[in-house]
Amino acid sequence: MTSILTVQQVRINEEIDIVHVRQAVREVAVSIGFSLVEQTKLVTAASELARNTRVHGHGGEARIELEKADDGTTTLRLVFSDKGPGIADVDLALTDGYSSAGGLGLGLSGARRLADEFDLRTAPGEGTTVSVGFRARKPARR
Repeated sequence: MTSILTVQQVRINEEIDIVHVRQAVREVAVSIGFSLVEQTKLVTAASELARNTRVHGHGGEARIELEKADDGTTTLRLVFSDKGPGIADVDLALTDGYSSAGGLGLGLSGARRLADEFDLRTAPGEGTTVSVGFRARKPARR
């Protein structure tokens, strides 16, 4: 049986809230032993998804969760949700270089590449929820 613990929730309404999400994600990643490279991936994905939540979803929230499996593995999961307009064409939105807001177009596709798990749920007029999971790597035995 898998247990899920919500460690922190961060509202995303203002530009500064993106910084708060980044800081919260880094703190949790450090606390459970993610390497510097893994922390960078986590914070990068969190930053992109928080920005999407604010800009495209007109605000929402981020949840930072720890998921512990029976086999002893831990997954740090980031869940971003909004009640914005939703994504009309998911395939297009996941294409590298596509941007509906004039950015680099690497937010969703970049987060998907960085994460071990990626899930996107959206419907026009009903908002979007994006979940990314990063499995903690067990240290090598010596």
